[in-house]
Amino acid sequence: MDEKYRILNRDIIKYIAMITMLLNHISTVFMEPGTFLAEVFLDIGYFTAITMCYFLVEGFHHTRSRKKYGQRLAVFALISEIPYCLAFTEQGVIEFYGLNMIFTLLLCFWILCAMENIPAGPVRNILIALLIFLSLFCDWALLAPVFTLLFAWARNSKKRLKIAFTAAAAMFGVMSLAGGAERFSAGTNILYALGCMAGIALSGIVIVCFYNGRRAERGRWFFKWFFYWFYPVHLLILGILRILTRI
Repeated sequence: MDEKYRILNRDIIKYIAMITMLLNHISTVFMEPGTFLAEVFLDIGYFTAITMCYFLVEGFHHTRSRKKYGQRLAVFALISEIPYCLAFTEQGVIEFYGLNMIFTLLLCFWILCAMENIPAGPVRNILIALLIFLSLFCDWALLAPVFTLLFAWARNSKKRLKIAFTAAAAMFGVMSLAGGAERFSAGTNILYALGCMAGIALSGIVIVCFYNGRRAERGRWFFKWFFYWFYPVHLLILGILRILTRI
């Protein structure tokens, strides 16, 4: 892709990811499952998780302090847990719904730490496998850690990055196809799986073709903390609205 088309910096792409995540969560909390608009909102929202995994890997290698980076993830994972459960509880005011996406990203961060600090061999492999297993209790279980491993493998290689996004989209498509087998006819299920892949494919197109590798020139402090706070705050608002409209 010609460099003149690389017009999107990291912060703009993260803003896009926040908007698509909001659409996904609105669909999950308020919209009738299976309707066209609800499915479109869900599919668009799949842009977010893989984009967050990509920037986690990039941030891991560019941060000035990995200790502080990990601490921020841990703090906001804890802050976000009650809003997460409040938003996605299906009956009543609140019940445990699993661990939120920032917990998943924290596990992915620890996977990157293990890859960098533990020599290749059985100990590292077992630890990474354990961290992937722990993601079963989190949002985007298994997939987010695998996405992270793919992006760690692809780092500094455009060719590998394309392969990583293609593999991620294909993996999510296969899992969606399996999940929809009992819900849809064969033809509808294929369309459903392709729709699920669309958000991931769009993330790949945006990052591979239009990302310029830079941050915004101004407002870096604001952007940094906005992206952390947006997650729990929007979930809290959705949770309060869910309670007000359903109970």
